[in-house]
Amino acid sequence: MEKVLGVNFLGNTAAKISFPENGIFVYPEKNIYFCCMETTITLPVTLTSGAMVEIRKLMAADGFDTTQKLRVGVKGGGCSGMTYVLGFDHKEEADQEFDINGIACIMNKAHEMYLLGMQVDWQDGLNNRGFTFKN
Repeated sequence: MEKVLGVNFLGNTAAKISFPENGIFVYPEKNIYFCCMETTITLPVTLTSGAMVEIRKLMAADGFDTTQKLRVGVKGGGCSGMTYVLGFDHKEEADQEFDINGIACIMNKAHEMYLLGMQVDWQDGLNNRGFTFKN
């Protein structure tokens, strides 16, 4: 994909500059370098399509408090010392907000180191039914 930039050199008319695929272009007459940058945002937690369907069902239920957001977190307890938390809650001061395909999520900033890369899935089988956490 070609990226184009319009530039005005010291009052001269704007020039159309095309960037090659590597994103770097040298304007030969002025020795001016340009580059393109992309920003990648990594979500701390991902939801599978099955999990998103179930969460949206919960959010569409009668009486759901639409001011609440999906809280993902950890708390002390369990065999390994931590258990995962998934539920709806209001934002607190120590929370960071993020959005997963239109689902507003919150997470305590201190929990990110435990949750980074976590995938929440929905299991609906004979032996297992509910949300699961995979990391």
